[in-house]
Amino acid sequence: MAVFGIASENVNDEISNFQMGRYVSTNEALWRLLSFQIHERYPTVVHLAVHLENGQRVYFTEANAAQRAERAPSTTLTSFFAMCESDPFAATLMYVEMPKYYTWNQSTKKFQRRKQGTPVPDWPQVFSTDALGRMYTVHPRNDECFYLRLLLVNVRGPKSFAHLKTVNGHQCQTYREACQLLGLLENDSHWDLTLADSVVSSNAYQIRTLFAIIITTCFPSQPIQLWNKYKDAICEDILHRLRIQTNNPDIQITDEIYNEGLILIEDQCLTIAKQATD
Repeated sequence: MAVFGIASENVNDEISNFQMGRYVSTNEALWRLLSFQIHERYPTVVHLAVHLENGQRVYFTEANAAQRAERAPSTTLTSFFAMCESDPFAATLMYVEMPKYYTWNQSTKKFQRRKQGTPVPDWPQVFSTDALGRMYTVHPRNDECFYLRLLLVNVRGPKSFAHLKTVNGHQCQTYREACQLLGLLENDSHWDLTLADSVVSSNAYQIRTLFAIIITTCFPSQPIQLWNKYKDAICEDILHRLRIQTNNPDIQITDEIYNEGLILIEDQCLTIAKQATD
């Protein structure tokens, strides 16, 4: 038999219970009396900003809003670009490698070469330590910033945001395109074969649902190409319904039908996203 009661106030004071039940040994007491360190963190970890061009966070007041908007503050990312432009050694590094050889000056918002540590061979006045750089994570739904971060992980010595978009002398329109040209994204052949198989065995509604699932949860590298290849099959039921409504079997597929198909796909994507959050 279980017995329980309802109290008007919370009698389970965890803080008081911990203080009353805590035992401090003689070793710990002496350690604390001598003010020795209780905790230690090693190695040093430096957080590195990830943002799009002119997308850094800006703090301002009513008095300096115009000034702060006109001149955005420097970040670890923009300072990294500046160092790659002016420092030959920095131009050989990945973004996450910067804290190993440089310190971040919080007051000047600039990277500076370390003055102590292990000398780096063939590079006078360059020292290395065990410090680590960690870039903030970016969700794939924030696509351009996600692909910017992917480039920062793989490209050495970029001098600007535009430099990151440049591959073999060609400046791409998006960071995603640059990742694609560098071979950093998965091939979409798997999703292509999946849709091709669905076209043979499924109706238009099922193909449309599958396409919505793929672009919502699987993040294909070139979803527009998949749409252009299978849009006729995706919108086949819309065309069939229109032919029946107008009693005209000669109606051909049009951009309006494609747009209706895209609207239905958007509704399905929103439903899938809502189910994922729930």
